[in-house]
Amino acid sequence: MTKSHHYIATVRWTGNTGSGTTGYRDFSRDHEISAGSKPMIPGTADPAFRGLPERWNPEELLIVSLSQCHMLWYLVLCAREGIVVTEYSDSPSGTMVENAAGGGRFEEAVLRPLVKLASPADRERALAVHEEAHKLCFIANSVNFEVRTEPAFADD
Repeated sequence: MTKSHHYIATVRWTGNTGSGTTGYRDFSRDHEISAGSKPMIPGTADPAFRGLPERWNPEELLIVSLSQCHMLWYLVLCAREGIVVTEYSDSPSGTMVENAAGGGRFEEAVLRPLVKLASPADRERALAVHEEAHKLCFIANSVNFEVRTEPAFADD
């Protein structure tokens, strides 16, 4: 039986500086992302497109979503396999290229999970779990570009 899940969020532009979108440089790219009672996320465009570096941009949120999804699957699968993870961090990155019309697309994303295990004897099994987590990740299965995983262990 197929299950369906529906997600709702709100994105509200807050960048009207008084004259709306009268010109490319006449408005801020600032916006707010919210969903239910969750904390608001301050959003903007990439600084290359007149956004503020202290706010989240869609490109960062995309690679973070890939990382979160992989991590959550990985932790669940390790628990099922009896592999005890005591620490997990990631430094994901992504490469986006622009086309002549000003649009673009991501070419790839790279996840770099750094995992600490309770037992180093579980290392080989824990490495294999990354492959399974990648296959199950909802977000990775939804994008049309390569998502690579380069796992490492904290005690390497």
